Amino acid sequence: MANPWAGEVALVLNGQRHVAKLTLGALAELEAALEAGTLIELVERFEGGRFSSRDVLALVVAGLRGGGWQGTAADLRTVEIAGGPVAAARAAAELLARAFALPGET
Repeated sequence: MANPWAGEVALVLNGQRHVAKLTLGALAELEAALEAGTLIELVERFEGGRFSSRDVLALVVAGLRGGGWQGTAADLRTVEIAGGPVAAARAAAELLARAFALPGET
């Protein structure tokens, strides 16, 4: 089970449950994947509903890798995410919110 107090979010890929978490290493990987802009800009895009599918993909990959998944963005493009793109976007938003929330805020 994902622990929201630890910043974890659950995702089901090809029928298998995974835990995602934006660790410091995952956040650094996310910054590199974005190639431009900052994490603050990414948070603002999500808060304003102006995020792209590229943002969602980068966040989900970083979170999954922070949770121990060994895949890549190319791998994620070929799997079925339970709940589809909406569930992926929701998980990405939750990852961001939980990574930057103070204890007791989420």
